[in-house]
Amino acid sequence: MRANIHPEYRTVIFHDTSADTYFLIGSTIKTSQTKQWKDGNTYPYHTIDVSSASHPFYTGQQRSAQLEGRVHNFKRRFGERKLKGSR
Repeated sequence: MRANIHPEYRTVIFHDTSADTYFLIGSTIKTSQTKQWKDGNTYPYHTIDVSSASHPFYTGQQRSAQLEGRVHNFKRRFGERKLKGSR
C-alpha cells in the first residue's frame, strides 16, 4: 500500500443536538473541537443534527405525527358537515 494516502481513522464523540445524545464512534472526520468522555479521555468532538436517536425512521414518531396531521386536516375539512336528513 502507498503511504500517506488514507485519512486518519480515530475515535470521535458525536453529539446529536436534537436528541441531546452522545455517541463515541470511529470516524475519519476532521474537527478542531475536543471534549472529555465518561472514561476520562479527551476525544475529538463534532455536532450533528440527526442520528438514530432522533431520526423518525428509528424512533417511530414519524407515523404518529403524520397521522395526527391527517386527522386534523380531515376534521378541518369535513368536521362540521352533517348528513342529509339528520338533525
